[in-house]
Amino acid sequence: MHEVDLEQVAGLNPSAPKERPWLFGLFIAPNAVLAYGIISGVLSYLLRRQGVGIGRSSEIIYLLILPQTIYFLWSPITDFWIRRRTWLIVGAVAAALTMAAAFNGRRLDTPSAVALMFLSACFGQLIVSSCGGMMGTLRSEATRRKASSAYQGGSLAFGALGVFVLASLAERMGMGPLGWVAAALIAVPAFSALAAPEQPREKGPDIKQTFAGIWQEFKTTFLRWRAVPYTLLMLFPISTGAAVGLLPFIAQDYHVTGQQMAWMNGLAGALLTAAGSFSATLIPARIRASVAYLSLSMVNAATLSILWLGPLSPSTYFVGATLYLFTIGACFAMFTAVVLEFLGQSGKSGSGRYSIINSLGNIPVAYMIALDGRGGKLWGARGVAGTDAVVGAIGAAILLTYFLTRKRIEAPVAAYATAD
Repeated sequence: MHEVDLEQVAGLNPSAPKERPWLFGLFIAPNAVLAYGIISGVLSYLLRRQGVGIGRSSEIIYLLILPQTIYFLWSPITDFWIRRRTWLIVGAVAAALTMAAAFNGRRLDTPSAVALMFLSACFGQLIVSSCGGMMGTLRSEATRRKASSAYQGGSLAFGALGVFVLASLAERMGMGPLGWVAAALIAVPAFSALAAPEQPREKGPDIKQTFAGIWQEFKTTFLRWRAVPYTLLMLFPISTGAAVGLLPFIAQDYHVTGQQMAWMNGLAGALLTAAGSFSATLIPARIRASVAYLSLSMVNAATLSILWLGPLSPSTYFVGATLYLFTIGACFAMFTAVVLEFLGQSGKSGSGRYSIINSLGNIPVAYMIALDGRGGKLWGARGVAGTDAVVGAIGAAILLTYFLTRKRIEAPVAAYATAD
């Protein structure tokens, strides 16, 4: 493997116009509605309307979030048989139909409904892996950055839209019709994948050569020293966004009203994080994605210091939450760019390798929610923000020191060209 200059790897040539990176904001919309609009969004509200207790509701939602961590077990199939954009449509339509079936059952908390929603969540992860595989085929770093921002911005925006539409209609229609609305919100945006740019396909080798090439791609990505710091970057508690779900909980401690909290952490919060995601495109492509991400993570940790060290007043909450939500959006976009930097080119196994890397990145989200909660229990509302700020800043500082000292990196070489 040859060592190359970072600027060569960054791909500073103008991005090909046919790659249309902004379309990834639409490509991820089906999973955004499913994962953030329904499962992590409106589902708890709908369960409560049916008289389901908080304990049972939390168990159901936790189970439905599980596929986001383990989807690397089945998502590699999106590298085979049909195009990745076709897999995206198949996954979205299957997720939509199973979600509609769950809503058309007797209750959402029955074992059959939960099983259908879990299956829907599993189908939804085919959308994520398909998007990852397609983003891995983008050739210039500038295009990858735009795609990462559109991917995260679209995810946040369509997730918020899903919550708004379904919560608004829940008062006016039964669960059955609401399920078909949810299905339409999931399935319809998936057909935007038909606009995905086609990429040249090489004549496929025999099965032995295919698996030999896939093994070589996995070795190139994971089995080398360069993979160690990237793996640590995925697993470290850096810009996890864990505090996003805890901001509503501590609002009362800052004397913020329920309506103000709902606005700050609802529509306004979604707009702030989406704006932060799109702002990441302003970072020049010549700056390495890992360095940009870790630098932004330091800034994000600093914004939490406002909530940690500031007075318990509404102004502290609004300023701290605004800056935190905006910067975490930018961090999310750059995180995706780092995943793509770790991945290299998609080759034949891009979706599978992307799924593994992205799954690793979901692990710190879970343990930081628990750690932030522990900080709040020990030190009150300030302890939530303080724990996240200190732990995140330390982790980011350690890895930033490493990446700043690395002048040259290896350019991953894909074994095959691949279809979109």
